Amino acid sequence: MTLFSKIIAGDIPSFKIAESALFLAFLDINPAADGHTLVVPKVEIDAIFDLPVSYLAEILPFCQPIAAAIKQAVGCNRVNLLTIGFEVPHAHIHLIPMNGMQDAQVLAKKNKPSPAELAAMQQKILQYL
Repeated sequence: MTLFSKIIAGDIPSFKIAESALFLAFLDINPAADGHTLVVPKVEIDAIFDLPVSYLAEILPFCQPIAAAIKQAVGCNRVNLLTIGFEVPHAHIHLIPMNGMQDAQVLAKKNKPSPAELAAMQQKILQYL
């Protein structure tokens, strides 16, 4: 069972942003930027393009309102997505607020916010969903 499967099952706490029958979105605890959110399918599959077509068809529509809420909450120019998947063998999308090309190295500069800071960011994003 992956770390993300444990979060989905509720065995590990998270700062949940949104949930559907297929996906869970929660704040990254080592964010590259304030508001950095992970979107994971509830099915445990390693690589994003190994997901069933039905999941692929629904993941971006699931992400869209979350990205809009993150953008409003943090005041960035846009929210970009990355699908890397090497740290946890469970398909996932990173939704990362960015202001320009200087932010393209986002994963090299991860932060370590406190649980209180993560909870405050969670509430800030949730007010725009």
